Amino acid sequence: MEIQSPGKLPNLVTLENLRHTRWSRNPVIARTLVELVWVRELNEGVERIYEDMDAYLLNPPTFSEPNNASVMLTLENSISSRMLWRGGSLEEVVGVDALETLNEYEIAAVQLAMAHGRVTTKGLAERTGKGSKLFTRTLRGLVDKQILVWHGTAPNDPSQHYTLVK
Repeated sequence: MEIQSPGKLPNLVTLENLRHTRWSRNPVIARTLVELVWVRELNEGVERIYEDMDAYLLNPPTFSEPNNASVMLTLENSISSRMLWRGGSLEEVVGVDALETLNEYEIAAVQLAMAHGRVTTKGLAERTGKGSKLFTRTLRGLVDKQILVWHGTAPNDPSQHYTLVK
C-alpha cells in the first residue's frame, strides 16, 4: 500500500532521520487527535508504524520523496506471510507445554518461521539487533527440541535455513 502526502519534509527532517526526529506537519490536527484520544501522544506516528509492522513480522515501512514535492509511505504486506501467520497460533504450532519452556529468542525464531515459512540466523539477528552467534545456538536448540528442521549441506552453508517441523 502506498500513501502519498503532498508537501516536502520540513528542513530539519530527512529520510534518514525521519524515524527519530519529532515533528508535526500540522500541529493543530495533531493536538486535536491527542485530545480526542485517537493517538497516544504527539509525534508517535512514524515510530508506531515501524513498531506495528515489526510486531506483525512485516517488512519495515519505506519512506521516499518521489517528486521532491510530496512524501510517500510504502507498506509491504505478503499474502503468503499472512496465510502462514493465520495458519495457527504459537500454541498450536509448538504446543502449550513446549511454549512455556521457550525463551524470548526462541519465540522470535518460531514467529519468524511462521510468518515467512523459514528462518535464518542472519534474518533473526537483523530482526532483533542481536548477534548471529546467539541465534546459531538458539536455532540449533529448537532443532534439538524438534520444533525446527535444519536445511543445509554444511555448517557454513550460506543458504542454510530452518523451517517448522510439519
